[in-house]
Amino acid sequence: ILLTPFMSCSAKISIYAFFTAAFFPTHRALIMILLYLLGILIGIAAALIMNQTVFRGKPVPFVMELPNYRLPSLKSVALLLWEKAEDFIHKAFTVIFMASIIVWFLQNFNTQFYMVHSDESIIAEIGKITAPIFGPLGFGDWRMSTALITGITAKEVVISTLSVLAVDANGSVNLPNLFTPLTAYTFLVFYLLYPPCIASLATMRKELDSRSSTAAIIAYELGIAWVVAFAVRHIGLMLGFN
Repeated sequence: ILLTPFMSCSAKISIYAFFTAAFFPTHRALIMILLYLLGILIGIAAALIMNQTVFRGKPVPFVMELPNYRLPSLKSVALLLWEKAEDFIHKAFTVIFMASIIVWFLQNFNTQFYMVHSDESIIAEIGKITAPIFGPLGFGDWRMSTALITGITAKEVVISTLSVLAVDANGSVNLPNLFTPLTAYTFLVFYLLYPPCIASLATMRKELDSRSSTAAIIAYELGIAWVVAFAVRHIGLMLGFN
């Protein structure tokens, strides 16, 4: 639970592809490999630190007898598939569905409950409040912070949010108006490490059976994402990137 969110999931790949195509067209594979490796390295570093702090002490012996490997029956496979599908459908029509409705409402209404453009909506106001937090990372524009907020519902939503908010006078999405290559990479680093989507958070809450523990993990992931993104940006600036 503490380390898995640092790994790149399939939902994050679409964002990597989107940004690398826009800012690193000749080094797309390299940038994506670096992001994967960074997530793995941060996970290892976090594990080593927690092993000497939070989970310090003699480990409890764990022995589990593994069954003999056999070719599963068609019935067993069907039951397992149904169980997984049922679990996903339950989440899709509860947590994800409700979160999507909330984000849609926040993205389309202002505080007086009038339907407005996205840049005048409630979520835009929230983005403007949180934007200064991301200023030292190079993406203090409220549209960037708004995309990160909506990305909590589902990681792919970052693209749709930026597609709505980053439209120029000609009606086309112009990301270079918001990002430089260094800022784009820093944004991807923060995106890689910050808390996972709402479905994952709901699963985390269910497994931990504790709201306070879940909130603490979210805060810890946000802190690590901010610190690492800050370091990446300033190392990039020292090396002459922009």
